[in-house]
Amino acid sequence: MDQKINILQTQFVTHDVKRFVLQKPKGFKFVPGQATELSIDLDGWRKEKRPFTFTSLNKDLVLEFTIKKYPEHRGVTQKLHQLQPGDKIILRQPWGTINFAAKGVFIAGGAGITPFIAILRQLKDKGEIKGNKLIFSNKLRQDIILEKEWQSMFKPEDLSLVLTREKHPDYYYGRITKKFLQNKIKDFRQKFYVCGPKPMVKDITSYLKNLGADTNSIVIEE
Repeated sequence: MDQKINILQTQFVTHDVKRFVLQKPKGFKFVPGQATELSIDLDGWRKEKRPFTFTSLNKDLVLEFTIKKYPEHRGVTQKLHQLQPGDKIILRQPWGTINFAAKGVFIAGGAGITPFIAILRQLKDKGEIKGNKLIFSNKLRQDIILEKEWQSMFKPEDLSLVLTREKHPDYYYGRITKKFLQNKIKDFRQKFYVCGPKPMVKDITSYLKNLGADTNSIVIEE
């Protein structure tokens, strides 16, 4: 059922990513990794539905979404970024995307990190983050979503921040290749969670299979 809810707060996370804190309807529940379709409660925008992943936890009293602005997305994300507290969003039922099954390696590109945010936050909250790894690729340092949170969540050996268009001594430089994965991962029998641009997901999936990962152990966004 569609529900109109208020925007309570907005905050920039990076230069083109905003955190939206929204009113949470009574009894509303979701599974970390799930998404929903949102639209803007304004004339001309109500039918423009777009999928966004929940980045809050079920126990939170509010809903949170972490949304990147895409100029090419027919103006929806641009319009969202213009909204202010008090404006309304139309919320719909949650649906499954990436579901956590077991400890493993999370591999994300850009805004592909968003389906992992609630999953990783919940693992941290339950004291179960140990044994998981995060490999997160972005073009530039300014593009890294929640960098400080990942650094506080993971041990240095379990976090790999990769830049493809900027060289910096504190980050890995270049694309995630088969050789990179081979150097960073010892066990290819574990779970892999992959989300990002389609060409990246296709390449990473191929590399993992070539390195011995079972097809059923690779979880991608459907």
